[in-house]
Amino acid sequence: MTDHPVIARIHLNPHNRDVQRDLRDATQMHRTVMRMAPQDLGNSPRHQAGLLYRLDETETTSTLLVQGTHLQPALLPQGYGQAEVKSLAPMFSALRKGLAVRYRITLNPAKRERLTLEEKGKRGRIVPLSGTDADRWWQRRAGEAGLQLHVLTPTNLAPVRPRVKQAPPMRHSLVRYDGTATVTDPTALTQAVLAGIGRGKPYGAGLLSLAPSSAP
Repeated sequence: MTDHPVIARIHLNPHNRDVQRDLRDATQMHRTVMRMAPQDLGNSPRHQAGLLYRLDETETTSTLLVQGTHLQPALLPQGYGQAEVKSLAPMFSALRKGLAVRYRITLNPAKRERLTLEEKGKRGRIVPLSGTDADRWWQRRAGEAGLQLHVLTPTNLAPVRPRVKQAPPMRHSLVRYDGTATVTDPTALTQAVLAGIGRGKPYGAGLLSLAPSSAP
C-alpha cells in the first residue's frame, strides 16, 4: 500500500471466470476494484482511497486502469490479470501552463432537469447527454479542470446500469473521449485528475489519463 497516487494497469485474463463476470456486470466490476482498497476507510471507502477506474477494450484485449492513493493489486481474484503499478508523482511534477498533452477519459455526460415553479423543492431527474450536447459538456468541464481542448474524438460505449437490489432505473451512458489539449491551470488539473470528473465514478467513469504531446 502506498500513500501517494498510483496507477495500476491490469491486463485482464479473458479466460478467468471473475473477469468474464465483471465484463458483463458493472456492479461486480466495481466490487472487484474495491477489493484493492483497504477495508478500514470508513463510510466512503472509494472516495477516501481516491479510487477511480476505466476499462479500455480493443477487439482482442481488455485493460483495467485503477487509480488511487491506496491500492493493493495482490487482493484481486487469483488469475485475474497481470498488474503493473507506477507512481503518478512524475506526471504531476511535469504539469505546467502551456504544456501540450494527449488525453483519454470515459465520461457520463449528464444534466439535472430544470423544474417548474409548481415542482419547487423537488430535485429534477438526471438526464444523459449525447452527441454535440455531450461534446459541449466535456468542453466546459475540461475548461474548469484546467484543459483547453484542441481535439475531442468521442466513442460511444455500452451504457451500464446498477444490478443491485433497489437500484435506480437510470442507466449510466458512457462516452470515451480521446484527443489533444493544452494545460491552462496545473493546480486545477491536478485536482481533477485526483478527484475524477463527472458522475458514474463507481461504474468506470471520470478517470483522466494524460501524456505529453509533441503538438497541441
